[in-house]
Amino acid sequence: MTAEQHPTLAASLQVGAQDDELQQRLDDELTAFNAGESGAGRPTELSVRVTDTAGELVGGLTGWTWGTLCAVEMLWVREDQRRAGWGARILRAAEEEGARRGCIDAIVSSYTFQAPGFYRAQGYRETGRLTGVPGGHEDVYFHKSLAAS
Repeated sequence: MTAEQHPTLAASLQVGAQDDELQQRLDDELTAFNAGESGAGRPTELSVRVTDTAGELVGGLTGWTWGTLCAVEMLWVREDQRRAGWGARILRAAEEEGARRGCIDAIVSSYTFQAPGFYRAQGYRETGRLTGVPGGHEDVYFHKSLAAS
């Protein structure tokens, strides 16, 4: 199309901080677009929670499944429970739920100062890195085939 067919819209541009309404609208619009283009439908939320006997959070994971893909967004374990095996158990539970939902691949990213070694130890292979993380760090991307798990 030519410029004549796309006249400039009179609008205002605003820059600011957190905008929950904008966040939700963008998420809704992009999710609908991705669902239509991929043919995989909409993502389904995924969570794993561990609480102690007092009901306090020990650790957890949030992510999503979409078609045959399981993604980990956040995985955290309380400091006094780190190195007690909770991270591996939480991640394994998410992978098993992903596989139950039909996923054959899992993805996650971790900053170099977080837990890339942990994900490698859980069978994930590095697929890429992005520089520019504050402090000279990198964002490391990982993939694991759930079919082989």
